[in-house]
Amino acid sequence: MEPLFASAAISAAIFVLAGTAQAVSGFGLALAAVPLLSFTVETEAAVVGTVMVMTAITGMAWWRERAHTEAAVARRLSLTAIAGMPVGLAVIVVLPERSLTLLIGIVVLVLVAALACKVRLPTGVPTQRVAGVASGALLTSTSMNGPPLVLVLHGSGMSPRCFRATLQAVFCVQAALGVVGFAVLGHISSLAAAVAVGGCAGVPLGWAAGDRLFHRMAPAAFRVVVLVGLAVSALMSLRSALLG
Repeated sequence: MEPLFASAAISAAIFVLAGTAQAVSGFGLALAAVPLLSFTVETEAAVVGTVMVMTAITGMAWWRERAHTEAAVARRLSLTAIAGMPVGLAVIVVLPERSLTLLIGIVVLVLVAALACKVRLPTGVPTQRVAGVASGALLTSTSMNGPPLVLVLHGSGMSPRCFRATLQAVFCVQAALGVVGFAVLGHISSLAAAVAVGGCAGVPLGWAAGDRLFHRMAPAAFRVVVLVGLAVSALMSLRSALLG
């Protein structure tokens, strides 16, 4: 019981930081949490626990800001993710622990680079569908489904409030579907549950702090801080996988 309690306590601290990133930018919960969690728990438990946290936290955020959600876009990105989720589930079943940690580090670095370079994808329906499929596959393999969605919505012209609300809606639906997939395959372990409990305790504190920053801090300044932090955590994850 003590190791599970310790895992939950460490997860709570990590998710305070991750929740802050999520509140300010609308994404970043898994990008910030999973590489750091992989130092303290098995990578699979980190992924599964984070997806469970995402379901609860983004559901509450979506409900609070539902009036600002682009319903048609959210529905399209959520439904098309179903096609990609089996691919991600296959990856997490087949890959060994070290390879999964390495994959997560590489994915984070590539996606952070794309975000840092302000890569923008076409905003039409076909591109949204492709982004939905990609995010579904990333969700169930690494829990990092945000960047494809961010890239495709970045040039859509949405206000920051609408952008954040729509992302929370998509995250909630996708994460709920991912949890069902994990449950069917028997991946919801006691360790993953401990991560989820700690995360649900820590994220509200981070969200409260991040929400204040969202309304006060210059977006460009905080964006730099978030991207640098994510890059550092990804490099640490890669180092752990290569030297482990």
